[in-house]
Formats: sequence, C-alpha cells, structure tokens
Amino acid sequence: MIIIQIAGGLGNQMQQYSLYRKLVEMGKEVKLDLSWFAEDIQKNMLAKREFELSLFEGLPYEICTDEERERFLKQGLLSKVIGKIFKKLGIWESSNPKVFEESKMYHDEIFDLDDKYITGYFACQKYYGDIMPGLRKLFVFPKSENAELEKKNSELAKKMDDENSVSVHIRRGDYLDPSNFAILGNIATDEYYKGAMEYFEKKYPDVHFYIFTSDHEYAREHYSDESKYTLVDWNTGKDSMYDLMLMSHCKGNICANSTFSFWGARLSDRQDHEVIRTYKMRNNQPVTPEIMHDYWKDWILMDNKGNIV
Repeated sequence: MIIIQIAGGLGNQMQQYSLYRKLVEMGKEVKLDLSWFAEDIQKNMLAKREFELSLFEGLPYEICTDEERERFLKQGLLSKVIGKIFKKLGIWESSNPKVFEESKMYHDEIFDLDDKYITGYFACQKYYGDIMPGLRKLFVFPKSENAELEKKNSELAKKMDDENSVSVHIRRGDYLDPSNFAILGNIATDEYYKGAMEYFEKKYPDVHFYIFTSDHEYAREHYSDESKYTLVDWNTGKDSMYDLMLMSHCKGNICANSTFSFWGARLSDRQDHEVIRTYKMRNNQPVTPEIMHDYWKDWILMDNKGNIV
C-alpha cells in the first residue's frame, strides 16, 4: 500500500491528488491521508487550511484509516534515534525509512515505490501531464449555491470563450512577507508580467486581460483601464475555486509562481491554449532551461526580466 499525505491549499491538494490518480492508474493500492487538516494540527498553523478536494463534484478517492497511517509513521525510540543519525549521514533521505519525502522538483523513482507514506507537493507537470485529460474530467466544479454568482461566472466564462482572453494571476499577500520573500519573491516581477502581457498583445491586438489576485487595491491601481483589463474580485472564500474555472476558459494564462494559477491553466482543454509561467518556482530551487522544458512541456517559460527562456 501507498499513502499520500494531503496538505496545503487547494492547488497543492490537487497536485497531490493527481499523483494519487497516476499511481492508481498504474495499478497500485493508494490511499489519501487527511489528518493534516485535523483541528489539533491546524490550530498551530499561521495560515490555517481546510480539505477542499471535497468541493469538487463526485471526486473519487479512498482515505486511509488511522491504523494504516500509524503502520507507516509510528516509530519506537530506538528507531527514531537511528533514523535521525542515518538521515544526518545521508544514508536515508527521511528519518523514517517507511516515509518518502519530496526533496527536489521531480523524483522519477516515485513510480517504483511500494509500501511507503509519501509527503510533498509535487508541482511538476511531468508527474501527471500524461493523464491531464482524465483529471480535467474528474475535477468537476459544482454549481454555486448563490444563483447570482453562478450567473455572473457562467456569463463571464462564455465571454472568455468567445474572445482573445488571457488570465493574469498575481500572488502578493503572504509572498511579500519577509520570511517568504527570500524564497518566493523577485520571481513574478513587474517585468515578468509586462513581458508576458506584451507576448499576447503582439499575437492578439484586441486581447483582454482578466486579473485574478487577492490584492484588489494593487490591481485597481496598476490595471485601471477597463477597456483592457477586468478585475475578477467577486469569488471569495470557498467560492474562490470558481476563479480556477474562469481561468480555464481563457485562451491564454499568465501564471504566478503559484500552484493555484498552474491549475487555472492545467484545467483548460482549449486547442488554441497557451500558458506562460515563471522560469523559477522558488529561489532556493536550482533550475536549467533543459530541465524546465522537460518538466513543463509546451509551457512558455519567462524569467523575472520578462524574457522567454
């Protein structure tokens, strides 16, 4: 059996689920562990999260039992000490030999694992790019309980389908916090967004940009021309998942270094679809053009100066 821990926000949960589906389709016995969302764990989190995969209609998955999880995670004192020593010496990647911890952008060995508890975020497109058509069919957005919101989103999705529409996701907020900026900052820069928008403007002179961000004040200040930009600011709380649905209807997507915007792009099944993403995801993650083009096939990579890599 393999157990995959589900953790983080909606984008990360969708990635962990996608790896789950990939392993299931390979014929492996795989279950999900949702214990990370327990109240006693979340109370210590700076950014509290909820399990959100259940928001999708009829999404199939199997949850592990407490006993199944403990079979992997429970360690005696001696095994804990040995594990810490072996990890420090580089003999084991994890202090628990039954646990596989993501430590780099892509692990090709993950598909050969059995009898492991797996933790990580697995953002790399190469993990599940080949099953993306099936994943799009599984991630079914429910109708909003708010009839007015449902109508507004449906009308906008139709408009996006019929025009040269491009979504622009801007992640600020927690990314500007000093503790996060060193790792996540100076990647999706103003120059990055300028270069990405210019790319689509050259292709489609009548392009219309749809701005998705939690920093509405910033967006109104920088993208005030309503003939060119529309700020999508009405999907909040659990309804923010509908931003993913709207992004997926756009002809083009400009992503932040954020798994949320990655999924807005991934869920599109348009044949004329193009995606621009940041060359790097994190400042502490080494990358090369060759590796990134292999891991993110058919995605346009752009650096923080606004240049295509």
